Amino acid sequence: MKATKRYSEAFKRQVLDEIARDKFGSIHQAGISYGLGVPTVYRWIRAHGREDLLPKRIRIETMEERGELKESQKRIRELEAALADALMDRYLGEAFLEIACEKLQTTPEELKKKSGLTRSAVLGRKADKKP
Repeated sequence: MKATKRYSEAFKRQVLDEIARDKFGSIHQAGISYGLGVPTVYRWIRAHGREDLLPKRIRIETMEERGELKESQKRIRELEAALADALMDRYLGEAFLEIACEKLQTTPEELKKKSGLTRSAVLGRKADKKP
């Protein structure tokens, strides 16, 4: 059986304090020197609210890249709005069909057969002709 290690709060704080005082070059080196896994040390950092010890990521970008990002975000918002509109149209169409079928006392399938509607006709394509 594998033994489970439990570390005291005092030990955890000691490791985090040493990381804060730059005793180690990195969180990884701190983990190695104490025989800890790096994910364990990261978990302790977050659990103790010491996000200041986490490495910072600095992104340097050109104005062109920034513009592209803003354009992409704008396009995503537009597409999300278009999708929401399309879904609303679909749901309204389905609701209208249900109401029409109730008034005509029929089912959607029967109504489609009676009207001669086909998917290709609705989409504006010519119906396939049989030889």
